[in-house]
Amino acid sequence: MTTVTYRGVLTESEPYKALVSGRKRAKGRASGKITTRHKGGGSKRLWREIDFHYNKIDIPARVISIEYDPNRTAFIAHVLYADGEHRYHIVPEGLKTGDVMRTSKTQEPLPGARLTLDLMPVGTSVYNIETYPKSGARLVRSAGNSAEVMAHDSGYTLVKLPSGTVRKIPSSCWASVGQASNSEHNLVVYGKAGRTRWMGVRPTVRGSAMNPVDHPYGGGEGKAPRGTKRPKNRWGKGVRGVKTRKKTKYSNALIMQGRKKKKH
Repeated sequence: MTTVTYRGVLTESEPYKALVSGRKRAKGRASGKITTRHKGGGSKRLWREIDFHYNKIDIPARVISIEYDPNRTAFIAHVLYADGEHRYHIVPEGLKTGDVMRTSKTQEPLPGARLTLDLMPVGTSVYNIETYPKSGARLVRSAGNSAEVMAHDSGYTLVKLPSGTVRKIPSSCWASVGQASNSEHNLVVYGKAGRTRWMGVRPTVRGSAMNPVDHPYGGGEGKAPRGTKRPKNRWGKGVRGVKTRKKTKYSNALIMQGRKKKKH
């Protein structure tokens, strides 16, 4: 079992009460019926109100503390704006208490700064990216992730996302400079089943261990082969390498290069 080293990174153990509320978690059920398998239980979590719109332009915000958020993988920063307002933001790698975060078009592209994409030099690492102006940060928000500004062309900026997809985004959209914090998150080894239960993850049963009525791989005497031409889930839908993106999705015209293919 391994954990992320919080010592020397996090500076506060209790959240700021004014930005915290109780919230009923989605347990993968609707009207009592399971809609998403393997979800349920888990430790209680307080909901931190994260600001993804960054609508306080040209007002500097000083980082008061860097905190843990159980609802996301990246760390969050409790910031105090010059006008006295408190907010939570996703903190970039390397930012410390006392540093200043600012949303402005008149600043240098340094970690923690937020600018429009047209002001980003080619090769800049960014996170918290808008998909269209004033939509709020939607892309590249999880721990250790960052995208790369590839080029600027006719009102659009080509951005290479962590998946390998190269996508056109309007150059007037805002993005934060840097890499989302907690880059060691992907190295964590849970170590035991109970730890995943604390996180609200329920057990998964192999299809080959089920009965024929429950899964295409079920039944047979002893350990039987899959017996189907292509891998399927329990509802007969193809898995492993099957494209799931809708052919009529609105953003298809903005995808310049598809994501990297994984080897199975």
